[in-house]
Amino acid sequence: MRYLADLLTFSRLIMGAVLFVMAFTGGSPEAAFILFIVAELTDAFDGTCARKWPFPKNKTPKYRKYAAKFDMATDVLLAGAQVLFLTFQVNWIAGVIIMIYYAISSVGGDLLVYGKLLGHPDDCTDGSLAKRNFPLAKKIILTRRYLYTICLGLVNAMILFATSWSEPVKYGLIAFGCLIFVFAWFFLKQRRKNISRDAVEIERELASKKKKGE
Repeated sequence: MRYLADLLTFSRLIMGAVLFVMAFTGGSPEAAFILFIVAELTDAFDGTCARKWPFPKNKTPKYRKYAAKFDMATDVLLAGAQVLFLTFQVNWIAGVIIMIYYAISSVGGDLLVYGKLLGHPDDCTDGSLAKRNFPLAKKIILTRRYLYTICLGLVNAMILFATSWSEPVKYGLIAFGCLIFVFAWFFLKQRRKNISRDAVEIERELASKKKKGE
């Protein structure tokens, strides 16, 4: 069971790659929508599985050192693939607008907050905003996550309404999506707690370095 979290994350990578191929070679909106939802479910549970069945410290696989970055990379691939599917198979105007937004918010946000791509509160450059002004950095991180969730919901709503499913099914799935958004809200609350914890550790580290410098 210790490998279940890794298997879920890896399966999300595979599904993201399949969506990426579908975006260029063609595929039904039904398949893209279902594949994305299944992939997002793996994202919801891999962290829970990792916490419930952790590896002993002396038996943790070496690749686990990069688990957080690999998880973020799979999320980026999955979201990007779905936006590409929207662009090339459903509505290219909406897709281009969202791609531009994602590019600016993802690249610009990471460079601003962490000073590097795919950064983290405990993996950022010394001159980054996360080191200099963590409260402001935290607000930027959370705002970006809220907007990311909303945009991803819009992308999937447009793909959903491009399917051949009946109207009751479409609106039923929209209602289900709203429930998922509520879940994401509480998930983000947990992420806020984690970020706050990281902030305390970073502030302690900076204070310790300052004292040593004096």
